[in-house]
Amino acid sequence: MEHSVQEVTFHHEPGGNEVVKKIIKTTIILSVITIIELGMGLAMYAFPMAAGLKLFLKGVIVILSLLKAFYIVGVFMHLGEEIKTLIMTIIVPLLLFIWFIAAFLWDGNSWKVLRNTYNPKAATEVHAEGGKH
Repeated sequence: MEHSVQEVTFHHEPGGNEVVKKIIKTTIILSVITIIELGMGLAMYAFPMAAGLKLFLKGVIVILSLLKAFYIVGVFMHLGEEIKTLIMTIIVPLLLFIWFIAAFLWDGNSWKVLRNTYNPKAATEVHAEGGKH
């Protein structure tokens, strides 16, 4: 009876110099994105600007923050080296969670606006006037 021997191989980790280069590259990328975010945030409060421009800058800051988050997940959690199905298993629920937050904020703002514009006295007057005709 023959026994088959299965070979187990492991992914080769990069050497010391390659690890240092990867750490320096990651630090520089995250630092540059953070400095851009901080600069945009400080510019919003230091200089007078139109509401539309402020909203645009806030949107860019959110996009840069998400970019930084995806980069951190890819590098520090090693998802950049994984297969696409595993990445989608993590990214799709995260995007749904972000969508839920946006939907709840939109709905909450709508409720707040409707609540602040509702005048019960005016509503009863309209109904009373409608009954008089």
